[in-house]
Amino acid sequence: MESTEEDEAAAPAAENDRVARLEQEGDIAADYLEELLDIADLDGDLDIDVEADRAAVSIVGADLSQLVGQDGKVLEALQELTRLAVYRETGERSRLMLDVSGFRADKRTRLSQLGADTAARVAESGEPVSLEPMSPFERKIVHDAVAAAGLRSESAGVEPRRYVVVLPADA
Repeated sequence: MESTEEDEAAAPAAENDRVARLEQEGDIAADYLEELLDIADLDGDLDIDVEADRAAVSIVGADLSQLVGQDGKVLEALQELTRLAVYRETGERSRLMLDVSGFRADKRTRLSQLGADTAARVAESGEPVSLEPMSPFERKIVHDAVAAAGLRSESAGVEPRRYVVVLPADA
C-alpha cells in the first residue's frame, strides 16, 4: 500500500496536535497545583514536560514531604485529584504523571534496578522469582527492566496484592 503526500503531511500534524493536547493538560494541571500550593502556603516550583506519551508535572521545593506522604500515598491521591481537574477542563481522561521532589523519579530508578537485578538472578539460577506486591505503575517499570534484560515477566495475584513473577528465558 502506497502512502500519499496527504498521509505524509497528516502524520506530523497529528503528532503536533497530540503534543499540544498534552502540553495543555500540563498547563491545566500546573494551574490547579499552583492554587493548591498557595492555599496550603507551600513553596514549590512547577516543571511541565511531555514524556512517554503523557503530560508530566513535577513539583520541587524545600520540604514537600507532606505532599508525598508515607510510601507516596498522598502523592497518588494528589495525582488523581489533578487528573480530575484536567478532566473537568478538557472532558477527556488524563494519564498525567505527577512527581513531587523527585519521589517518583527515584522510585523508578530503584524499581528498574530491582528488575535488572532480579532478571540477572533468574538468568543465573534458571528459577522463577516472585516479587512483593506493587502498584500497576511499579509493575510496569519492573516489566520493562526485565524485558530489557531479555527475560520474561508476568503479573500474578489480585489487586491490591498483584506482584511480578520474573521467569527464565526458556519458561
